Amino acid sequence: MQDDTTETPVGHSTNLVGLPTRLLASAAWNDQPIDLHINGVREMNPQFFEMLGRAEDLEDAARALHLYMQAIFGLEPEQQERVPDKRDSVRRFRSSYLRLLKGWSYDSNAREGAVLRGWVESRFGLLPTFHKEPIMRFSSHAWMTYVEEKMSSRFHNNAIYTQLDIMYEFCQWALRRFVVAKGSRHITLYRGVNDFAEHPVVERRSKREVVVRMNNLMSFSSERDIAECFGDTILEARVPLSKVVFFNTLLPIHPLKGEGEFLVVGGDFLVTASYY
Repeated sequence: MQDDTTETPVGHSTNLVGLPTRLLASAAWNDQPIDLHINGVREMNPQFFEMLGRAEDLEDAARALHLYMQAIFGLEPEQQERVPDKRDSVRRFRSSYLRLLKGWSYDSNAREGAVLRGWVESRFGLLPTFHKEPIMRFSSHAWMTYVEEKMSSRFHNNAIYTQLDIMYEFCQWALRRFVVAKGSRHITLYRGVNDFAEHPVVERRSKREVVVRMNNLMSFSSERDIAECFGDTILEARVPLSKVVFFNTLLPIHPLKGEGEFLVVGGDFLVTASYY
């Protein structure tokens, strides 16, 4: 049975991963995914991936990422922006991918969440379906709030999208090098919800199996017990590895460490819904 609420656009006609956005957003693609790469990232950062090739473990690789991002984007604390001619007056630190992750950990619907969802929209072509409230149309208050916040100058500087591009490519490399078995295409993840306001139902396949339209960037947990803390209905999904943007053991220290959290590119997902 199809749900009439799913006729809204799922994304742009173009993206930077070389696949039709509607295909990337489909539950059918999730069943048979392929590797994804953001155009030009590996080609523009060959030294970084050469460094990764010499990493002996994930901790060593994460150290290489940290050093590379510091050098390229000036993320050391002393490299902060200052008000001209007022050397003792600090304006703000340069934006970094770690600050966005920290903001997401506090509230995924804050400005940091809007910037992250704007990056997914730009790179993968998928439009957000929720930011503070459901986004039903382009002229809505929810859409205008999202657009305003994703362009916030507080976070949207220092080539922040490029930082996220490198983080995604590093995540994809690390998953396949150190985390999952060779040849794996999926990982089983869980999300706790109280209702389907943020996850409209696209299709009901059985009493427990439904296709839901996820926001363009979502949090999942690798632990069912942790997902139960966020809602009385647990959604279990086979998530394509190529849709994983970040995972909880990727870096030794970061704000998402404690919840087994995975950040996942959205679209239509076949999930099994059950009560805890």
